[in-house]
Amino acid sequence: MNESELTGLAAMRDCWITGGAAFDLAPAAWKAIAGNANPDERERRLLAIAAQAIEIALRPAAPKTLKQRPPLPKLALPMLPEQLRPLLRAALKHAADARYKTRVATLVASRGFVLHPMDWMPAASYRESPDVYAPWVDWQAGVDGEKQSSREQLTAETWDDFYPAARRIALADLRRTAPALARQLIEAKGSSEAAEIRSALIELMGVGLSADDAPFLKGLFADRSGKVRELAGRLLARLGEQGNPRDGGLEDATAELAAFISEGNSGFFRRRTTYAPAKLKSPSQESRRIDLFATCYLGDLAARFGVTESDFVGAWQFGFDDKADLFFVRMVSVSGGEAAVAHLADTLVAEGGKPALLVLHLMARLDSGRKRALIRQILKDTVDLHALIQVEGVEAGWLEWGDLTNGQTLPALRSAVAGNDEPLKRSVDQILETLGLLATAATAEKLIGDVVAAGMAPAAPSLGLLRLNASLA
Repeated sequence: MNESELTGLAAMRDCWITGGAAFDLAPAAWKAIAGNANPDERERRLLAIAAQAIEIALRPAAPKTLKQRPPLPKLALPMLPEQLRPLLRAALKHAADARYKTRVATLVASRGFVLHPMDWMPAASYRESPDVYAPWVDWQAGVDGEKQSSREQLTAETWDDFYPAARRIALADLRRTAPALARQLIEAKGSSEAAEIRSALIELMGVGLSADDAPFLKGLFADRSGKVRELAGRLLARLGEQGNPRDGGLEDATAELAAFISEGNSGFFRRRTTYAPAKLKSPSQESRRIDLFATCYLGDLAARFGVTESDFVGAWQFGFDDKADLFFVRMVSVSGGEAAVAHLADTLVAEGGKPALLVLHLMARLDSGRKRALIRQILKDTVDLHALIQVEGVEAGWLEWGDLTNGQTLPALRSAVAGNDEPLKRSVDQILETLGLLATAATAEKLIGDVVAAGMAPAAPSLGLLRLNASLA
């Protein structure tokens, strides 16, 4: 349609708006179509032609920067039933950030459903989304092409047929079932990837880590990326292997850290060696010790004192210096062997109270049973229910009503809801959201009734995830 026709169409539109007849203003071709009818029918015909012209002929051309994307992939689980979507939207609306929204998706996935894409889509940059959403993560990242988002098996031949998120999940699964095969794939294909992707692949080596992986990890000391070399060193430390032989400063740093630790004895009849953070003289020494904890490996530090990792962990004296305790636990988390991590977690949980909260920094290394034991300990002692907010990487939908009644958690929540515990009241919403993720459907329903009886409004937004949980029974 040329400019004169566009001008004529605008004049016809203005005429109709003012209540007049537009036949005399119509193009000759349009008059030929509408001319043999009565005046009213002529106007209706012209209006139909004009509408067709506006809807079809005047559609704007797509900009050259527009890219055609493949359809949104279908996921392995069915969509959440339509009747539950209002409850889902309420829970998502109350979720403060991506972390809490992902908890909603995790709970729904644990019950065998996925969310509608118009309700929630995982961000391409967020790795904590449930595995079932991997095809959507890749789609969000704008990956082009006709690749399949998943295949029956990841191999060297099908490596390029996987999108990054789906490949990462397939490799993690392969590390659990066939770790040697996964290592061979990472070794064969990882070297050609960018540094950021290489480091993400090396992180997967932590799944099913064994002594068979040591030669490959040692070979990474020649990698051009400093982050990859550091990851390799920490993974080798978990295996009890020496760090990078080219890093001569590590031995000096370990010796310096050992000087910040006091060796002593305890017990009267059965003497045993103990280790505790030394009393420091200045803030600069404290800062230096923190840096050394972040740099050194647990195995090297234990060897400096002539003991095993587990013995060193078991002899550490908690409570002398909270900051030193925290960074010691973090060092165990990133470089300690499996036995040392498990021993430390069991010891801290058994002690209860604030020491048990340090296990939160070991969460990434703990198995499901120990994670549950920690949560039950927090619920039992209620020294700091705020710690529940920090819990990550746990399964959804397992917390029973007996776990809540075995301690002072429910009385504490009732008191906070009633306004008698001001510090805890500020965290009630987040605590209830966390319990909404962890609870079984029956527990969620009982907990709703309990806090409503304590004074919370039945329609309170903070009960959104609990209501959704109960409805998914």
